[in-house]
Amino acid sequence: MTALQFSPSVPTVRPRARALRHFTPNWFATTMGTGILAVCLGQFPASPALHAAGEALWLANIGLFAVLTCLYAAKWVLHPGVALRAFDHPVVSMFFGCIPMGLATIVNGLLIFGPDLFGSAAVPAAAQLWWLDSALAVVAGLAVPLVMFTRQQHAIEHMSAVWLLPVVASEVAAASGALLLPHLAGGARLPVLFASFVLWSCSVPLALGILVILFLRMALHKLPPASMAATSFLALGPIGTGALGLVLFSVNGRQALAAGGLDALAPAISGAALLGAVLLWGYGLWWLGLAVAITVNQLRQGLPFNLGWWGYTFPIGVYAVVTLRLAGIFPLPALTLFGEVLAAVLAAIWIIVAIRTSCGAYNGSLFVDPSLEN
Repeated sequence: MTALQFSPSVPTVRPRARALRHFTPNWFATTMGTGILAVCLGQFPASPALHAAGEALWLANIGLFAVLTCLYAAKWVLHPGVALRAFDHPVVSMFFGCIPMGLATIVNGLLIFGPDLFGSAAVPAAAQLWWLDSALAVVAGLAVPLVMFTRQQHAIEHMSAVWLLPVVASEVAAASGALLLPHLAGGARLPVLFASFVLWSCSVPLALGILVILFLRMALHKLPPASMAATSFLALGPIGTGALGLVLFSVNGRQALAAGGLDALAPAISGAALLGAVLLWGYGLWWLGLAVAITVNQLRQGLPFNLGWWGYTFPIGVYAVVTLRLAGIFPLPALTLFGEVLAAVLAAIWIIVAIRTSCGAYNGSLFVDPSLEN
């Protein structure tokens, strides 16, 4: 197994007793993909069926996140030495960023579906979880690069888009904070808005810099192996999430600024955020087209299934959500149609990946911890 691989499919069935020992943070990518589909379906309030499906999926995702959290906690309790080895692995360690990103989808769902299900208790719960999620995102965004610089071995030819995962967690939390704003009381809005601005700035510029390196890596060393094909879509994640955060800053930030006595700045900040969102969204079109072209190219070699396939879901999902949000601002039918197509593609991919993941989890073939290779 090379340092580039996620968790490749294994031809032999591993004993279920070893599943806990080989459990990795990669599994939290399943909560990211499931959660973003639920959030995406929640963008269609005019369709009761889609909204109900999103609600059911969100509730299921809470259970999934809880199970994965218990499993990973059990690994740290029963096999602490094994769990620590993840920090030395140049790929497995990147997936620590999936934990706060998976939690962020639950926070978002709590704001979209929670008020109807839990009433007034939904917003305080979402606010508390958001602060926890933000803290986890900051820790992942600092700790993983630190071990990259001090304990791991990296080379440009082995670099891939998984470098984005610990970094992007902060901007995902920033977008969640912007979604939280209109649900808060006046005095609580400005601190959340300011914190969201900071989280966004701790993530998006760094992610864009990593994309420059990724472009150079592919120009010099060509495409990654077929087992890493899904990483081509990961580049779309920070662009879509960054644009979504800006859209929500533009729409929801005005009231927060006004509540803090900064209403004179609200029009300028809102307009700048919306312009930035459109520019980032347009940049995402290029990466989306490139990712599709790379995937078609690698289909000729065959794409072995592994947990990395969840990398198709979250980036497409967040790009679909920001497209639908922009369509709600700009009255462009083509934009609405594009967002609906992306949502349909996301649902189709999620069904395929979820079924294959369930099979792999049942027979144990997906429980592979590359940090235990040696």
